[in-house]
Amino acid sequence: MVKPRLYAGTQLRALRTAAGLNQRTMATRLGLSVSYLSQLETGERPLTGAVTAALARHYPQALAAIEGEAPARRLAALGDALADPSLAGFDPSDPARLAEQQPDIADRLIALHAAKRAAEERLALAEESLVAGSGARLPWEAVRDWFHEAGNYVDPLDRAAEQLAADAPSLSGALAEHGIALATDHDEVAPLSRFDGARLTLNAALPPESQRFLVAHRLAATAFSAEIERIVAAAELPGNEARRLLAVGLANYAAGALVMPYAPFRAEAQRLRHDIDRLSRRFDVSFEQACHRLSTLQRQGAEGVPFYFCRVDMAGNITKRHSATRLQFARFGGACPLWHVHEAVAIPDRILVQHAETPDGVRYISMAKGLVKSSGRFDRLARRYAVVLGCEASHAADFVYAEAIDRGGAPTPIGISCRLCPRTDCDQRAFPPSDRAIAVEPAIRGIVPYRVL
Repeated sequence: MVKPRLYAGTQLRALRTAAGLNQRTMATRLGLSVSYLSQLETGERPLTGAVTAALARHYPQALAAIEGEAPARRLAALGDALADPSLAGFDPSDPARLAEQQPDIADRLIALHAAKRAAEERLALAEESLVAGSGARLPWEAVRDWFHEAGNYVDPLDRAAEQLAADAPSLSGALAEHGIALATDHDEVAPLSRFDGARLTLNAALPPESQRFLVAHRLAATAFSAEIERIVAAAELPGNEARRLLAVGLANYAAGALVMPYAPFRAEAQRLRHDIDRLSRRFDVSFEQACHRLSTLQRQGAEGVPFYFCRVDMAGNITKRHSATRLQFARFGGACPLWHVHEAVAIPDRILVQHAETPDGVRYISMAKGLVKSSGRFDRLARRYAVVLGCEASHAADFVYAEAIDRGGAPTPIGISCRLCPRTDCDQRAFPPSDRAIAVEPAIRGIVPYRVL
């Protein structure tokens, strides 16, 4: 019997990220070209005998896990492919039998679906770069994209933080063991924190959960400095500012893992069906911190529910974003105006729930909440924004907020952004799709002054 082809893009990328390697270094180690490794990681090519042999030499345990999980992963990937509306005409009566008895056909469908999604993402990136006026990424964008490509999960730091959280009696005590004292500054206009090498000074106006996170950040930056430096050195980033931003981002990531250790946080999140308020109280963190941490639970073999998470300001700018789901955020410009996150910004401390469907036919359940961060004084404006956390509707049973909506009704039709959305019948359009022609008919006046062809 011919051995079925094995696609392991997600596992290869997770392995490379956990090892702190960029694609060039990993490709050299495995004896591959960078472009070939990239195609393996995006699922466009299967593992060949030569690649399998190289993985066996360098990563035998990872290869064993990949090969052992192959049947279950094939069936899951086939289900994702068959759910794509472009394959609506192909409906096998028993996908499990197809995956087991005709793995070559199943793998080809999976590869075609992965190539289609990769092409769509490349097209969207090209279109958005044209909208932005330049294909060059700013340092902030480069670091944001680095975390996205890493799956928003950094295994070495996450595990080290989980171990330190279990061993340390307290964050402040662990910080003291590194020779760092704590102090507070009662001047409300002082920075959130200052560090002079021996003392960490916190702004006294900050809420307790923010002060705790800043202590965790400094502890992570100190205790895991060597690991952070190794990851930054291996990252392919444009310039020193991007590398410094990545170091700060990695310390923030590890701080979240310190105050919300992976295993206990994941277990509690599952028990509470991801009720953010209850998780916040359980771990003494803010609502936003708990949401962000839920989007990072992607440890291989112990994954949490795949969530998307973002933060939107009063102007509609997306200031934080990550998605472990099929929904991807626009890199430039605002989000879909039909998305309930915009309403949440204007109504702080109220949770809104939405059942939505993207143009590819995938349905989502999302929770959005408007938040206000006090400035500590009257003559300085508070920061107002909203956070949103969502998952595909197939995970609704594990998401307590799904109880607030009737999923039997029609979902709200949302898109990524107006320039990338193919819908022709949306009354909320700000711009026509960048890849579609329009017809302007002066004698006919609709909601928008053109018709999308």
